[in-house]
Amino acid sequence: MDFAQLLDAVRTHPQAVTIPAHWGQGRAVYGGLMAALLYQAMASHVQVPLRTLALTFVGPVAPEVPVSIEVEVLRQGKSVTSLLARARQGGATLTVAQASFGAPRQSMVAVTAMPVAAMKPLAECIPIDYIEGVTPAYIRQLAMRWGIGALPFSATPSLAIGGWMRVREPQPAQPLDEAYLLLLADVWPPAVLPHLAAPAAGSTLSWTIELVQPMPALTTAQWLRYRAQIEHARDGYGHTAAAIWSEAGELVAISRQTVTVFG
Repeated sequence: MDFAQLLDAVRTHPQAVTIPAHWGQGRAVYGGLMAALLYQAMASHVQVPLRTLALTFVGPVAPEVPVSIEVEVLRQGKSVTSLLARARQGGATLTVAQASFGAPRQSMVAVTAMPVAAMKPLAECIPIDYIEGVTPAYIRQLAMRWGIGALPFSATPSLAIGGWMRVREPQPAQPLDEAYLLLLADVWPPAVLPHLAAPAAGSTLSWTIELVQPMPALTTAQWLRYRAQIEHARDGYGHTAAAIWSEAGELVAISRQTVTVFG
């Protein structure tokens, strides 16, 4: 089942969505996919664009086991609608998302977006391809080119990682909407992993992403730029701030994560 089919499953049968193993990340379903699916379930209840999405990954969602997605409208105001979504499996809540969708409003405030991060040209970056037993299964669906900082488990104390990313499929290209952006936004490993000298587990504990609306008119065939900066790390927890830009340098999203690392 590809990404578009999973989105359709959420729209039509949110009480029983089965995610294939090729969307796996270790023993769990890839977090970016869970974010996209919960967003899609909430988007069915509103007619205005997503502004912010905050997720907590309570426990691992297992692939090949039906997931139930429940949505609650917390408040619907004149401009902003707040919703809560839960992904449940086996009776347990495993992912929680709180989102704010908001219509545009008149304002005198207009601030230029942060400049695009400097990184190597796409052709000079290292491709990250799927290697069985080494990289997560979801890498077969998403393309990455490493262009900032050191690779994971290289014992290199770099403060930032990043590069280029896009969806490998579908063909022909589709409009890059909020669901596709969320799918891509979590593809990068925790920024603390280059500090380690040997492979160790790491995962996202909480994630907040803010979308710049209106989104630029992009397609899934175009590359996005990504940069994550470590702000603090200690006691097995890392705190990072990230941003996503279009290939042309337009700011698309701002992201923050708290990650756990076992090493």
